[in-house]
Amino acid sequence: MEKIVIKGNKPLHGSIEVSGMKNAAVAIVFGTILAEGKCTLGNIPLISDISDAFDILTSVGAVIKRIDKTTYEIDTTRIKPCSAPYDLVKKMRASYYILGAELGRFGRARAAYPGGCDIGLRPIDQHIKGFRALGADVDATNPGGYVNITTEDGKLYGDSVYLDIVSVGATINIMLAACKAEGTTVIDNAAREPHVVDLANFLNSCGADISGAGTEMIKIRGVSKLHGVHYDIIPDMIEAGTYMVAAAATKGELTVTNVIPRHLETVTAKLLEMGAEVEEYDDSVRVRGENTEIKGTYVKTAPYPGFPTDMNPQMGALMAIAGGQSMIREGVWDNRFKYVDELIRMGADIKSDSKSATFTGVKTLHGAPVSACDLRAGAALIIAGLSATGKTEIDNIYHIQRGYENIVGKLKNVGADIELKYVPDEAASLNNVG
Repeated sequence: MEKIVIKGNKPLHGSIEVSGMKNAAVAIVFGTILAEGKCTLGNIPLISDISDAFDILTSVGAVIKRIDKTTYEIDTTRIKPCSAPYDLVKKMRASYYILGAELGRFGRARAAYPGGCDIGLRPIDQHIKGFRALGADVDATNPGGYVNITTEDGKLYGDSVYLDIVSVGATINIMLAACKAEGTTVIDNAAREPHVVDLANFLNSCGADISGAGTEMIKIRGVSKLHGVHYDIIPDMIEAGTYMVAAAATKGELTVTNVIPRHLETVTAKLLEMGAEVEEYDDSVRVRGENTEIKGTYVKTAPYPGFPTDMNPQMGALMAIAGGQSMIREGVWDNRFKYVDELIRMGADIKSDSKSATFTGVKTLHGAPVSACDLRAGAALIIAGLSATGKTEIDNIYHIQRGYENIVGKLKNVGADIELKYVPDEAASLNNVG
């Protein structure tokens, strides 16, 4: 297995380029199913979630060609619906987008319940509500672990859908399903995240008629056909926010490039409150933590444009060493604070429950063996390790590799003492003794 090994207490200096947004890229990759042809996608992040999405598409008949490092051509002309392998779909949460895409194109869909990080109960009831509003029959109770979706005449019909909670996944899946439905679909209480907007822009480039993305009400007027297109994915605001926090935590100075600064406004505001210096440019931000005193603050996570839940753990790593007291209230997921126990191993003073955590800042953290329990928790442990004295070893790093492209290499280039280390699996070694 692999570990990330960090020798910390070194300020970061230099420039880091952000990759394409994971959450947008995964949705758009599955959205190519609707195009019934060839799509060329640029600024694709090189992460395992994308590799898994490519594997799922290839398994149902798509042809995927690499054009260059971050550009891929995806041909979905001959895909076969309802054929995605159970094991592949179970590997990632966002695999459920294949349901909306297949349903929108073929009038039927079938896939396993998805996997992903364990950050709390994430049912797909709002997705199902939307599919049923469009006239689909959804069977999600069968013992085989599959979701089966059919339509009476192979068609979907536009209708109004009110989401009981703001759900990015449900908003995206209903958009995918409704693109070719007859009539107009209205999603009320829709998610407003940038990756929802990016998917809408991609689909519109393919010939869809979607308006209102980025607001609480999205209208999708059904069209008869979508076509292939060349489209570039937006930059990843969570990756950018992670490096911004790392600059402050290590008392360094980083310029984070290939960003959309308005997507980072809540992170920027909190870093300024805590005493860091932040300068915004057209497509970059500069964060200075050197010669500043980082102090505590209060954060409550919320759907966009609120403070992103995906930045909760990273901000927690900074709060652990900030002066005075800080608090995070989690307004989206139930299990966001599993990372707290790992920070406590490193000397943090934190009290937490399922919905909040109170941090009493310590002067410094100390390196320790820790484990990434989910994607963003892993990012938090990297930040903690970079700021800590001594050596930090992080295992279960496959979580981190799901969402951060070459994070070790990028950090090494700005002064971090960090490496990816292969460690023989002890259980496997014992099994080979004989």
